[in-house]
Amino acid sequence: MIFGTPNTPSTIKILMLGSGELGREVVLEAMRFGVEVIAADRYEGAPAMQYAHRFHVLDMQDPAAIRALIESEKPDYIVPEIEAIATDTLRQLEGEGWNVIPTARATQLTMDREGIRRLAAEELGLPTSPYRFASSLEEFQAAVAEIGLPAVVKPVMSSSGKGQSTIKTPDGILAAWEHALAGSRGRSVRVIVEGFVAFDTEITMLTVRTKREGTLFCPPVGHRQERGDYQESWQPERLSAIALAESERQSAAITEALGGTGLFGVEFFIRGDEVIFSEVSPRPHDTGMVTMATQDMSEFELHVRAILGLPIGEIRLRSPGASAVVLATEAGTNPRFEGVAEALFDPRIKLRIFGKPDTRPYRRMATAVAYADSIAEARALASEAASRVTVVVDPA
Repeated sequence: MIFGTPNTPSTIKILMLGSGELGREVVLEAMRFGVEVIAADRYEGAPAMQYAHRFHVLDMQDPAAIRALIESEKPDYIVPEIEAIATDTLRQLEGEGWNVIPTARATQLTMDREGIRRLAAEELGLPTSPYRFASSLEEFQAAVAEIGLPAVVKPVMSSSGKGQSTIKTPDGILAAWEHALAGSRGRSVRVIVEGFVAFDTEITMLTVRTKREGTLFCPPVGHRQERGDYQESWQPERLSAIALAESERQSAAITEALGGTGLFGVEFFIRGDEVIFSEVSPRPHDTGMVTMATQDMSEFELHVRAILGLPIGEIRLRSPGASAVVLATEAGTNPRFEGVAEALFDPRIKLRIFGKPDTRPYRRMATAVAYADSIAEARALASEAASRVTVVVDPA
């Protein structure tokens, strides 16, 4: 790909660190612009690997392995797609001149719930739920006592709802602690205890930082979670003018603090006109898969355009739409999908099967996206389509 004069190097190279379903869509969008893409992850056959020009399998938290890969491939852009990466090494490499998207600091802070919560609440003054951190059972019990019940417990290092639970009665305190430790990434035994927020809806503000056009916003994406992981999303979520303006203000504040270019997924609880910060991801967001049905440019195309410095202009919502996930029910290999033809009962429905090589209970294996004249109709279409698909596997 040539941007600029004919003497510009002919190929721009992106290295994807993480190769899941979101990374796959980024790979495809980048390749449409003629970019050379290399995918890396901890296991072979990951979704993005199936489309990239080539791939590497390595321990993503091994500093030496990450450094060797980057020095060998010499990418123009290093694009993390997951949290479980040797982020200290990324910061070192960035200091040596390598380009990490959006920044190595953003990747490091958002990998750690403690880092991002302290940035949002204590440095930027964004409204959040009350919270405490704990590194032992005794500290955890004290934190729960201070916060009160119900309380939400999460490992400070985890993703996709792993280790998350809600304590409703004192009898659940020990089980929540053990569940958080079991779902924590690496050796971390630190957890966050959050006050439960009674909200009207949860949203994701897909926020795009660009060099040429400043900060841009997609229409709000509403979503519903179970076990701390997204189950369905829809766009646009209707907010009051006050709540929409405040969501954009807070999104701009947190993404400016993190810096760099690319798309961020900023999550909020909405209660009337009140906007309460929850989390931020410095990359396309799972709830944003709905944009494949709703926007003229999906979140993945927006991410790639922002990275490459290409124009975006107005982000247009073409139609209301929704997405709904297809989950595995058991652990196994060689997944097959029954009911695909039945799921495509309406031409406004699209099914995206991720191509993951194995399963576990509740693992996200596909999503149905649909557009319609109203949010209610789109949600009904997407949910019905997803319900008709069954994942069949060979026993693990």
